[in-house]
Amino acid sequence: MKLHAINEWSPLRQVVVGTGASMGPEPTMEEAYDPKSKEHLVAGTFPREEDVSDELEGLVHILESRGIQVLRPQNIENLNQVFARDVGVVIDDRLVMTRMISDRAEEWEGIAPLLDGVPDHLVLQPPVGARIEGGDVMPMNGELWVGYSKPDDFKSFTSARTNEAGLDWLADQFPAWNVRGFELTKSDVDPRINALHLDCCLSVLSQGHAIVHLNGLKRESDRLWIKDHFKGRLFEVDANQMYHMQCNLISTDPHHVMSCPEFSEVNAQLEVWGYEVSVTSLFETSKMEGLLRCVTLPLFREP
Repeated sequence: MKLHAINEWSPLRQVVVGTGASMGPEPTMEEAYDPKSKEHLVAGTFPREEDVSDELEGLVHILESRGIQVLRPQNIENLNQVFARDVGVVIDDRLVMTRMISDRAEEWEGIAPLLDGVPDHLVLQPPVGARIEGGDVMPMNGELWVGYSKPDDFKSFTSARTNEAGLDWLADQFPAWNVRGFELTKSDVDPRINALHLDCCLSVLSQGHAIVHLNGLKRESDRLWIKDHFKGRLFEVDANQMYHMQCNLISTDPHHVMSCPEFSEVNAQLEVWGYEVSVTSLFETSKMEGLLRCVTLPLFREP
């Protein structure tokens, strides 16, 4: 098996898509680790396993129809394995086996069997104390954009998933890449404030365009940098649109973007920019604060 990914949009040839099978019983409030899941638990609208599974199968069908090889995690009973992205990230020809919150660590066991052909020296694992989740890491043609939290926020919020030690470790492992950190806005109680990962508030496209919820970035300097970097090519979404995961898209090639049918304004802007847009509903899946990028782990994009 070969690994390769240096950006978010080169033609996708092999990808892991999460599974809704055997998600286990509905979590308790104490077991939920993001504010949107908690909101749906209180409302009695937490997604059912069969609905999540159906939505993911719909995504798989579209990907396979475009000639993309889709792999699925090995099923582990009573374990939520929907969000494959957070388990690992491919950077160049190496896979970073991310170090997630302890509640999710077992998810790696479902991905590991898919990587039997990958040499050990191409699989990296952060040391204890360096925390990284794949939703926070974006390869950007020689740069790594990384969402993270500083120590005070990392200690205070369960929704803080990548720390400064993880950011520094990535810089050490990929010295040829410029690592650019974006501190994220966190909340354990309000999903319209919380940017769970960088890909929850930012989507970068092939032709220099981006979709962003600027307040998902905590620092004013980062918001200004994004506005300047994507000047004239930026579509801003509001807090409610971020809540519905409208930044969490995936490109399967430089001209094609996967989105959801409910995202009318975003989809219209993508088409104005000249992208082909395919839509599939992940409405139930999104209740767990993840969407298209979160459920996919690209293993090989064309060089």
